[in-house]
Amino acid sequence: MEVVTKIAPIALALIMLGLGLGLTGKDFIRVINQPKDFLVGLICQLLILPIIAFILIKIFNTSLELALGVMIIASAPGGVTSNVLTKFANGDVALSISLTAIISLISILSVPFIVFMSADLLGASNISNEISMINISIKMFLVVTLPVALGMLIRKFATNFIISKTKLIQNISIFLFIIVFMAIWVEEWENIASYIVQAGVITLTLNIIMMTVGYYAGKFFASGIPQKKCISLECGLQNGTLAVFVASQLFNDVTFLIPTAAYALIMFLTSLIFVFIVRKTA
Repeated sequence: MEVVTKIAPIALALIMLGLGLGLTGKDFIRVINQPKDFLVGLICQLLILPIIAFILIKIFNTSLELALGVMIIASAPGGVTSNVLTKFANGDVALSISLTAIISLISILSVPFIVFMSADLLGASNISNEISMINISIKMFLVVTLPVALGMLIRKFATNFIISKTKLIQNISIFLFIIVFMAIWVEEWENIASYIVQAGVITLTLNIIMMTVGYYAGKFFASGIPQKKCISLECGLQNGTLAVFVASQLFNDVTFLIPTAAYALIMFLTSLIFVFIVRKTA
């Protein structure tokens, strides 16, 4: 787990820097001008996703370590890959960017709150003795908020250069994501193999349910088909690197990382299938 602990903060900071490089003030103003679609996505991700994850933990009678790992990935914001796949699905890319950016910034408060509250409900309140909620929020601020702000600042003063490198930045972010999870699988394969079936079943169930919830929430409450596609993908694609960072800061046991490792594989498979199915729908 030593390699993962060292590279996860660096990879996460670089991914969030890449997110910031792609943002402008319009991405935040859009939320004020068109709040309905954003609120549907926000409620699905920040409220419904953790609740469904917790219910599944109880239904599957998941062990404490895996349960907390599931809650960490469920509390994570959407990943930057959701923006790319939303584009492939002919969804609302602007909405996807706004959701990813703003929920990522909110995550420095929402993730510690959801994880620590879940720990209390699951009878593991002693994690607060190892690291405080404020402490993890500060660490997340350093690797999430600051890089995003720095990226936006760089874009402001080098707009043309950054725009010309958008695809490269996206590819680098995806590459870093892959590196983190390859490191987990290679370094901890023996430990992962012991739990992968149990973790895989619950994370697959969570992923399919949330993509379905996002799809129908978008269908009934959002503006149209592109927004429906976007919200579904945002609900199914989480920031796995952020989840790895939080888990590695809170716990020394790799078991807590296994749901994130399983979810990372599953979410790409289900999302690619989803994109293939809905891509040609109007």
